[in-house]
Amino acid sequence: MRSTFASATVRLYHLDAGDPVAETLFYGPLAEALAVAAAQSEAVQANLWIATDNDVIPYQDLDDA
Repeated sequence: MRSTFASATVRLYHLDAGDPVAETLFYGPLAEALAVAAAQSEAVQANLWIATDNDVIPYQDLDDA
């Protein structure tokens, strides 16, 4: 089971299947990363990932929770 907390430091990044280089959009608290992610278009949100110190989570998994 995943556990997260609002102040956990995370990396929010965009990974496009056509481009193997991940683009970091934000590095900082999870709560702020979620706000940055929510401001993106649906197409971008579909390819967003959140990396914690021990896990990588698709943004849409958190958004659905």
